[in-house]
Amino acid sequence: MDLKGKKALVTGGAVRIGRAICEMLADGGADVCIHYSRSYDQACSLKDDLEKRGVQAHIAEANLMTETACTELMDKAVALLGPFDILINNASVFNKQTLDEADMDVWMGEMWPNFFAPVQLMRRFAKQTSKGKVVNMLDRRVTSLDTACVPYLISKKALEEVTRMGALHYAPGISVNGVAPGAVLPPPGKDEQYIVDHAGPVPLEVRVTPRDIASAVRFVLENDTITGQVVFVDGGQHLGNG
Repeated sequence: MDLKGKKALVTGGAVRIGRAICEMLADGGADVCIHYSRSYDQACSLKDDLEKRGVQAHIAEANLMTETACTELMDKAVALLGPFDILINNASVFNKQTLDEADMDVWMGEMWPNFFAPVQLMRRFAKQTSKGKVVNMLDRRVTSLDTACVPYLISKKALEEVTRMGALHYAPGISVNGVAPGAVLPPPGKDEQYIVDHAGPVPLEVRVTPRDIASAVRFVLENDTITGQVVFVDGGQHLGNG
């Protein structure tokens, strides 16, 4: 796929990795609908920045906690851009909760934005186009059993499986792939040392950046022979046990 002239919806696109993905798409010549939940100011700033790069950019708010919210977001994106070609399921919620600590509110608070919403958005995406690309943002932990963040990890493992199933189901017109980052940015309120202290061993001994993640997303978008794959961008961390 040549990105020039294409139209994309990026969930959680206003900040962090999502912002880097939006910038990458705009640099490739794609028009972008930036979804946000609470980051209105950042979404507006990014919109202005992308438009300076010569593409159309729009913002759309949704909390992605209900089927109705997902449907309304998709309808809004189509109204703003017209039928679009690329869906990046990037929005995510992360909390550290063990199996005993997590009650049903915690489970649903993570499963909806991290799993159910991407599924709903994929389904709606396939109804508005017969040819396109979906990229689901995962986590390098999907190869592990990290007992410190059980609802989050289960939601990402489920999304990994749906990525493969969706690749079969929506072929040949729509490809579905995953990109699984390692530790990229510290949590809000933490500095870069937090990553050094908590990321764990990285075989390649490199720091992954948002630009690295966006580059991997661009790779799977531009290659028309890839579907059902998960690209790990983590310096090799997924090869370990933690």
